[in-house]
Amino acid sequence: MSYLEKDIFGIYTNHQGPGPHLMGADTLIGNAVFNHEDVDLGAIKEIMLDMRTGKVAYAVMSFGGFLGMGDKLFAVPWTALVLDTINERFLLNVEKEHLVNAPGFAKDAWPDMSDAAWVSELHAYYGTKAYQDPPL
Repeated sequence: MSYLEKDIFGIYTNHQGPGPHLMGADTLIGNAVFNHEDVDLGAIKEIMLDMRTGKVAYAVMSFGGFLGMGDKLFAVPWTALVLDTINERFLLNVEKEHLVNAPGFAKDAWPDMSDAAWVSELHAYYGTKAYQDPPL
């Protein structure tokens, strides 16, 4: 389902509204994620916010499984995703095989996303700059 289909408040229908530069988080959950070869990589299941800074840290995606059973969940750095407004979905510049080996987790065994080793491993895997907490 695309963000336009989930827009119950009419956020994206008014050209004076927030537009694709400022979007409602609820309208992004469930959006498809494809790669640049037009291969379906999964869907966004959750968006993880850093409550101290107010920044989006990760999108949690599902991958694999059948009818929601056996899905592998994995966090993707928010900076690795690009909004494709033409096709109303997100793009992630990785091959599908890359996700098969991505650090993932079961829906009942989430990792500690604030653990420095987990953060470092995740960002190294996607080739993104590690999410940094601001100085106290």
